Amino acid sequence: MDILQYSFFQNALWGSLFTAIACGIVGTYVVARRLVFISGGITHASFGGLGLGFYLQVNPFLTALGFAVLSAFGVEWVSKSHQVREDSAIAAVWSLGMAIGAIFIVLTPGYAPNLSSYLFGNILTISRTDIYWTAALAILSALFFTFFYREIVYSAFDRDFALTQNIPVKVIEYIMTFFIAVTIVLSIRLVGIMLLMSLLTVPQMTVNLFTSNFKRIIFGSIILGFFACVAGLFLSYFLHIPSGAFIIVVLIGCFLIAKSGLFIAKKLKR
Repeated sequence: MDILQYSFFQNALWGSLFTAIACGIVGTYVVARRLVFISGGITHASFGGLGLGFYLQVNPFLTALGFAVLSAFGVEWVSKSHQVREDSAIAAVWSLGMAIGAIFIVLTPGYAPNLSSYLFGNILTISRTDIYWTAALAILSALFFTFFYREIVYSAFDRDFALTQNIPVKVIEYIMTFFIAVTIVLSIRLVGIMLLMSLLTVPQMTVNLFTSNFKRIIFGSIILGFFACVAGLFLSYFLHIPSGAFIIVVLIGCFLIAKSGLFIAKKLKR
């Protein structure tokens, strides 16, 4: 327990908590609306912003945030205008972001940046600034869900019915798209681009095995996500391996244990 005295470890715990809150809230909406593939496209498109940031020698997370938000709005607009199939637009954004990122990283003068923490995550590198940004995101998303819970749920599960109730569905969708993009970028430090989709979906999948209540899935996902982050943090500290991989392994392990436990319970009842 001596490691809790280190400031970087304390930062990692606070970052894990706020990231779990943001991903638990936003990820539940992603799973309910079946936007997992879109989230993957936004995640990989943000790599283009990272490359641009390294090339311009500015904070890469700011440029990644710009890329992610523009990509998210672009896919949302294309899918609603029906000018291009949604899956085709996502594939284009996905590959374009990765390609642009690779080009700018190669063109970056000096030594090539270390991409390991961005691709696979390293929770121990979270700074105070990262914590403030993630805390602000968690608070804003929680407040938005608190005040507009009914509208969000209606829009997520039955868009046509929500329109008949005079709910501003388009506004809700664009705001949630913005939250998804920001959550993705701020979570890159935790689990990395390659593994981020699991943090937005696996906790929700696991909790959904036991309940279909939207609020319970949110709270259960937050608890499970934070548990996985803490477990991955301790494992990465002692084994000197990036935390992102351990976090996802813990999440998948929890899902498999829960699924197996339910299967065995059903067998025993029969």
